[in-house]
This record gives sequence, C-alpha cells and structure tokens, in this order.
Amino acid sequence: MKKHDPASGSNDEGSGRRRQILEIAAQLFAKKGYRGTSMRDIGEQAGVLGGSLYHHIKSKDALFVELHNAALDAAESSIAQAVRAQDDPWARLAAACAALLEIQLAPDSLTMPMMNDFREVPDAVRQQLIARRDRFEEVFRSLVAGLPLPSHIDRSVYRNLLLSQLNSASNWYCAGRLAPDEIAAQIVSIFRHE
Repeated sequence: MKKHDPASGSNDEGSGRRRQILEIAAQLFAKKGYRGTSMRDIGEQAGVLGGSLYHHIKSKDALFVELHNAALDAAESSIAQAVRAQDDPWARLAAACAALLEIQLAPDSLTMPMMNDFREVPDAVRQQLIARRDRFEEVFRSLVAGLPLPSHIDRSVYRNLLLSQLNSASNWYCAGRLAPDEIAAQIVSIFRHE
C-alpha cells in the first residue's frame, strides 16, 4: 500500500484509508463469511470508530457486493490477459482454466471465499452477486462457443460442468503435486476426451 504523502491532499489520505478498510474487510469476509463479519469487526480491525467507518463504507451489503465484484473484475482481467496470448481454441480454454486456478488455489486467495459465499447474504444482495457472476461466466461461454465440439454436446452443460470442476478444485487440491497450470491442462484434456 502506498504511504501517505503529507504534501498531497486529504483525498489521497481518504482513498488510502478506504483501500485499507476494503483490504481488512475482504480478509474478514474470507475468513469469517458474510454472516460472521460485522461492521464493528471491520472497524475494530481497521482502527476506525463507529460513525467514521460509515464515512468510508455505505453498508455491509454494499461493501460485500463491491468486494465480490472487484474479485471477479480482477479474475476476469487475468483470464482475458492469459487468453489473449493464444490462438488455438483449446489453448485459449487451457489458459483461462489455468488463470482461474492460479487465483483460486493461491494460499492467500480472497477470491474463492468472496465468490462462493452466496448462501449467507440477503436475497437482494444475492441477486446482485449472481448477476455479476453470470457476466463473469460470459468469458467461459465465449470460450466454449469457440471449441470444435461434437454437435450432440450441449455447450451450456459442458460449460457448467467445466466451471464446477474448476470451482471445486480448492476442495481437493494439495500443493506440491501439480501446479495450477498442470491441473488446468489435465482438466482440459479430459474435457477434450484425449
């Protein structure tokens, strides 16, 4: 995080403080979940008292949505960059899978907990999270659309099965045996029927 420069205006200090609060909130949400994290927890960890926290953060719901969307924005950007370097449709899919697994399997990843904590949030928040997740999945919808699959394969089922495998990898992954890109290559090979 950038240090505050006293010569710069208070806007830099305010935005730096807000960034710090967002980082702390993301860590708390990832560790304790939506329901287990309170605004008081966030304020205490950030060293911000009661009403001052609301100067930086509108509400717990808005904060969670913002953090969730930022996690998906970062994941989408990383995947787009990885895919851009590939021409072959299978190589593009493998690059996307590897990029997503790199994010999800990182030991300090906040993305997975933020992306998968839908059960605990209020309905209105859940609808926002689902809408953003659906936009994120457009990346994989486009990649699967470009694959030379047999005509009897339903691309929607194919994409959902692929994403299910990728999203559950953190449940069984053990560091040291295979790297995320090697796991991605294995998954794509299986989905390619090689």
